Amino acid sequence: MSMTTPPSTPGGMGGPPPGWYADQGAPGTERWWDGAAWTAHTRPLPATLAMPVRPAPNAPSGRGTAAVIGALLVVPAVIGGVLLLNGGGDEPPPPVATSSAPAPAVTSAAAPTPSPSPTEDPTHVTDQLNGITLPILKGWKKPENTLDDVATVTTDESYECPGDTSRYCDRGTVSSRSVSGTAATTPEALAKEDIATAAKAAYGEDALGNRIHGGIRSHTVVAARPAVVAGRTGYLVRWRVITGKGPGGYVQSLVFPSSLGSESPVVVRFAFDAGPDGPPLSAMDEIMRGIKPIGSSTGGGVGSSIGP
Repeated sequence: MSMTTPPSTPGGMGGPPPGWYADQGAPGTERWWDGAAWTAHTRPLPATLAMPVRPAPNAPSGRGTAAVIGALLVVPAVIGGVLLLNGGGDEPPPPVATSSAPAPAVTSAAAPTPSPSPTEDPTHVTDQLNGITLPILKGWKKPENTLDDVATVTTDESYECPGDTSRYCDRGTVSSRSVSGTAATTPEALAKEDIATAAKAAYGEDALGNRIHGGIRSHTVVAARPAVVAGRTGYLVRWRVITGKGPGGYVQSLVFPSSLGSESPVVVRFAFDAGPDGPPLSAMDEIMRGIKPIGSSTGGGVGSSIGP
């Protein structure tokens, strides 16, 4: 990773929020700041920026700034005092010695400004970190709150969870995230490794350890094949899951390289309830076809030719 100066804010406040910032170690590129540290994600500097943006240095201390401002205020005060002592007579006041050197410029440093984000589109959810957008189909929505901070779309309809009627479950959920904490490298290996985690998160135990579907009893592999997503060749694995309570469902892990310069792997997880009340499986393929790179109106999808 290129050496990059962490962003800072004036007055000793905390760092800026997560976002893309200019990478001083790699001119013409930006690196993702997750709010606490730099990540391995990079992308080319957007062409809309006329000049390269660099993270600004730390702001000068309050003592130095106050001294400069105080110095600038002293000269008018001295001149005013001399005029009062002269009493406004005919004799002109004696000249006041001034320095020919220009006054020091007072500067302030601010936190670097993130690159402009794409215009919000009600038909898509943007995953800025991974450089893709997820389509919002008819009957689906972007939820206001999620347990984990990832790009997510869900069905409009929710219902009392079969294993915990005090909580509500979604009929369908799709979310994207970066792949991390694994030694696997190929999309196929990553998808086959992630599917068990995706199934557990959707129908086994939630983030709080609750079995809101009564836990997973068994599963069957429905599909395992290459797929082209957002113009990149990836791999998908789909399971049919039988749960202790309720209709169970279908889960899918779709892994492909990011469209960003680092090409870090991205995994999109699908969870669809089975039965007549769940979304049709064809919606999985429709959503896959609708995943595109940020700023692109076209992209590869299911049915596209498999390329390098």
